[in-house]
Amino acid sequence: MTETNPKAELLRYLQEARDALTWKLDGLSEYDIRRPLTSTGTNLLGLVKHVAGVELGYFGDTFGRPFFDEEPPPWWYTEESEPNSDMWATADESREQIVGLYRQAWEHSDGTIATLTLDAIGHVPWWPEERREVTLHHILVRVISDTQRHAGHADIVRELIDGSAGHSQGKDSMPPEDQAWWESHRNRLERVAREANS
Repeated sequence: MTETNPKAELLRYLQEARDALTWKLDGLSEYDIRRPLTSTGTNLLGLVKHVAGVELGYFGDTFGRPFFDEEPPPWWYTEESEPNSDMWATADESREQIVGLYRQAWEHSDGTIATLTLDAIGHVPWWPEERREVTLHHILVRVISDTQRHAGHADIVRELIDGSAGHSQGKDSMPPEDQAWWESHRNRLERVAREANS
């Protein structure tokens, strides 16, 4: 049996989630990556912006490696920031800026991960005092979970925009059926739901 490197394995899962999330923006217009498709405003570019902030906070501030040298952006997690401002991009924030920030966050996070051991201790400044002390291992698992959750949101939002579905480019994990089959399948599920409800 091959011995695995736990840190490398966790980082691989994190990178897969990162790639899946950013891939969901490919081929879409500025409007489509920003348009809110849920009652709470969930949108693709906002999901990327949010997860960039998650990585910069958890792998940066938590371990004494802040990303922002000076003043953080106005959407950063402070008492002064507008509620939910990390979940959408203003008209002045381009796709390139947000995705670029996310890729910079990867580099910053990967630097933290490479430098520290899995049992290295950090302190999450925005958590209650009694829970602030964490390990790098804990934060890696937490951020993987959060990123995968938001990649799942992105899956649904993208499908609502143009019908695209699947995990990642070249690995969609979907049955290879045509549009007519999927329409029939969806109609069948609708019938079953109505029957179960009666």
